[in-house]
Amino acid sequence: MSGRWKKTLVIIGVATLVVLFFTFDLQRYLTLAELKARQAEFQQFYGANRLLTLGLYFVLYVLVTALSLPGAAVMTLAGGALFGFLPALVVVSFASTIGATLAFLVSRFLLRDWVQNRFRDRLAAINRGIEKEGAFYLFTLRLVPLFPFFVINLVMGLTPMRTLTFYWVSQVGMLAGTAVYINAGTQLGQIESLSGILSPGLLLSFVLLGVFPLLARKGVDFMKKRTSLKVFPRPKGFDYNLVVLGAGSAGLVSSYIAAAVKAKVALIEKHKMGGDCLNTGCVPSKALIRSAKLLAYGRRAEEFGFRKTETEFEFGAVMERVQRVVGKVEPHDSVERYASLGVDCIQGEAHISSPYTVEVNGRTLTTRSIIVATGASPFVPPIPGLDQVDYLTSDNLWQLRELPKRLVVLGGGPIGCEMTQAFARFGAQVTQVEMAPQIMGREDPDVAAFVRQRFAAEGVNVLTEHAAKQVLTEGGEHILVCEHQGEQVRVPFDRILVAVGRRPNVKGFGLEELGVRLSERGTVETDGFLRTNVPNIFCAGDVAGPYQFTHTAGHQAWYASVNALFGDFKKFPVDYRVIPWATFTDPEVARVGLNETEAKQQNIAHEVTVFELAELDRAIAEGEAYGWIKIITPPGKDRILGATIVGTHAGDLLAEYILAMKHGIGLNKILGTIHPYPTLAEANKMAAGEWKKAHVPEKLLSWVEKFHAWRRK
Repeated sequence: MSGRWKKTLVIIGVATLVVLFFTFDLQRYLTLAELKARQAEFQQFYGANRLLTLGLYFVLYVLVTALSLPGAAVMTLAGGALFGFLPALVVVSFASTIGATLAFLVSRFLLRDWVQNRFRDRLAAINRGIEKEGAFYLFTLRLVPLFPFFVINLVMGLTPMRTLTFYWVSQVGMLAGTAVYINAGTQLGQIESLSGILSPGLLLSFVLLGVFPLLARKGVDFMKKRTSLKVFPRPKGFDYNLVVLGAGSAGLVSSYIAAAVKAKVALIEKHKMGGDCLNTGCVPSKALIRSAKLLAYGRRAEEFGFRKTETEFEFGAVMERVQRVVGKVEPHDSVERYASLGVDCIQGEAHISSPYTVEVNGRTLTTRSIIVATGASPFVPPIPGLDQVDYLTSDNLWQLRELPKRLVVLGGGPIGCEMTQAFARFGAQVTQVEMAPQIMGREDPDVAAFVRQRFAAEGVNVLTEHAAKQVLTEGGEHILVCEHQGEQVRVPFDRILVAVGRRPNVKGFGLEELGVRLSERGTVETDGFLRTNVPNIFCAGDVAGPYQFTHTAGHQAWYASVNALFGDFKKFPVDYRVIPWATFTDPEVARVGLNETEAKQQNIAHEVTVFELAELDRAIAEGEAYGWIKIITPPGKDRILGATIVGTHAGDLLAEYILAMKHGIGLNKILGTIHPYPTLAEANKMAAGEWKKAHVPEKLLSWVEKFHAWRRK
């Protein structure tokens, strides 16, 4: 018999049993009212036929559980009422586990292959988690019934979990909850009148039913934490409530929050306060981009009614201005400011010697919790010969004082694109090399193509699908050797900027010795509360991933610090639902949520609404009438699934969509909101208007037209 016929027979069998159950109204026997009405009759039969009654009850319980029918909870109460605590506990424990395993196997047989093939990419991470810690996940779900047990049975059948593992974990995990329900049933069985409802035993049973999930969750957390920390001696007292490693965005926000709630906190930084964002990232790059943009405006003088002009500059002076900008922002992240807030700022290299101790400058700091916020560093790929040239990264780029005549930018991500355009505007001959089919690989193809066209118009040579293979020095000239469609391409250069991504800083300060796990991406592995597998060590920022953005690091820091300080009482899962980002090229590219490419890849039903900024009055007046707003919505609905903006000040315009997605505001409400005229922000209202025009109620309007015609008679 073929597999298809076997599945068909199983479906017919299950469906027949379910239909019979409801056709003969068997669920009426599985209610508390029916239990009390027939209690004496049932107990009399049980007294005369103990083994038969237990056997029939066992089989019925298995069937109800296996078919995921309503009534298992009432049957558990009934077991306690009819058989007493111990016999009911034994029978229900085995019957419920066997029934759950049968439901698990039916789900696996009928659906697992189809589900795994259909959603392979999205289930990959879940499958890895199940293979790694599936038993613990299931045990937690059994102890803490966040979802109905029948849902857990069916869903687990779709995963790679072994059947034997599912059985024994369910047997053990459901035992405590089963005992609570059976105990409640024994008390229900003793009710003889309405006054029995107020008996202490029954009230205690219902209290146990209510608080059991909370107690179980706390118990699981306590045991997990105790198991992880039992090998480390706990200090008798603590110097700090929290020690934070790294004074970048995540570390600064973490220590700020801790000090604000009057916790004693130490912030350790081995280099400069402010981390990469202040010193080598966001602040200097945006200062450089601003200077480059003003230079580009000068070249466009005739567009604005001026005579052609030439702007004289020294590149070294521009870079000095960048450092002055950093210096003006620096006090916001300074030791003085954070010390005034109550943070103990320590400069030095930290080493986590245990979950409770951090070594720095010959001192041992004891602490209840630790937050690792050590950031990331530029990733330098192992390209032969690269280490033989004085290559640039986002770390040392800011030391330049002479403009390279020929610059190769290796990488087509945000950093690579921003620096490509900036240096081209200063007059460098820039070649951008990207191994993928497009630059800006996380954006829609039309977005990447538009930015590439702008780059080409400004003299940039963009080489996509070029894999860097080797760096040579011949006759005093540096050459990057690439492979493109099987052929060798040689790109001469004076300086090369490596901008192919960033690697999390996870080594050299004690995580390896403590056994803190890393993810496949090389980041520190954390749970939904930003805890590592060592439960009082938390993580936030680039070192934690999954997003390497300054604003995301600050967002994570709130959750990490609050959970580190108050997690024994209340924990908050980190919220990644609405994460925006922007690339500050000209035009800027900013987006939040899904873009069109991701919606297609994930088979999400969607509509695309586009508003061209060439139609916006303010953009025309500014001489920036290019780009567009693209909004992704469900078919026929105004709920925003994502928005991408290409154009001047796109990062600022995006804020309205971030707010809308965060708080469930649809396009109709954006359309109904007054936006000042003439502003760039009005583009958001215009985009909402485009969606509305595409969803005009034609039938209603035809009736309205007839109504107006009738009124003219």
